[in-house]
Amino acid sequence: MKKFALTFLVLMSLGLAAQAGPEVYSGKDMKQVAPPPCPEWYADNEWNVSVWGTYAFTGNDWRDDRYIDADHAWGGGLDAKYFFHRYFGVGIEGWAVDSNRQTFDLNGNIRSFTFSEGQEHNLIGSVLGTFTLRYPFQCSRFAPYVWVGGGGIFGGGQRDELVITNTDPTTFATEHHGARTELVGQLGGGMEVRFTRHIGWVNDFSWNVVDGINNNFGMVRSGINFAF
Repeated sequence: MKKFALTFLVLMSLGLAAQAGPEVYSGKDMKQVAPPPCPEWYADNEWNVSVWGTYAFTGNDWRDDRYIDADHAWGGGLDAKYFFHRYFGVGIEGWAVDSNRQTFDLNGNIRSFTFSEGQEHNLIGSVLGTFTLRYPFQCSRFAPYVWVGGGGIFGGGQRDELVITNTDPTTFATEHHGARTELVGQLGGGMEVRFTRHIGWVNDFSWNVVDGINNNFGMVRSGINFAF
């Protein structure tokens, strides 16, 4: 009886030791480690301030254009925007370009007259309110965007006109018209590339409409954007 009891105790001890051995986990019980999130280069509720150079060109030949009065003009500008939830932004934009206008002066009559021509530099500028829609690619530095704007444009519209006097049909003179301010509408699109979360490179194109088809012009811009 004592041998049986001793044998039973030994077997029980071996069974408990086996149960207390190392635990084995199945594949389902292993802890899953999530990959780190990818960087987001464009933030919600973000201020953007951009500084850029610009090249403007008229839709018609300069002889037919009635506002910039030149084939092209160079200049620069800046804009500030506030983006809601990274996709929608409202802002204000201002720019100025140097237009090199051809001039002429003709005075006299059919028997005797004087004529001269030259060039005149005019500063043409605009201030507009804008609404921008952008779509940053997830985990990417790239964000295409489109925008619409509207405001005023000033400094252009100067022209020289040959008129005949009412008192003598054979007498003529050049009448000089000064600059005028007009409304302008703008539609454009482009791409931003972020070097860091706070500095990016912007390139875009816009078409601008000024009181009639003979005044329309395009603008190409390139510059640096600062995000806060």
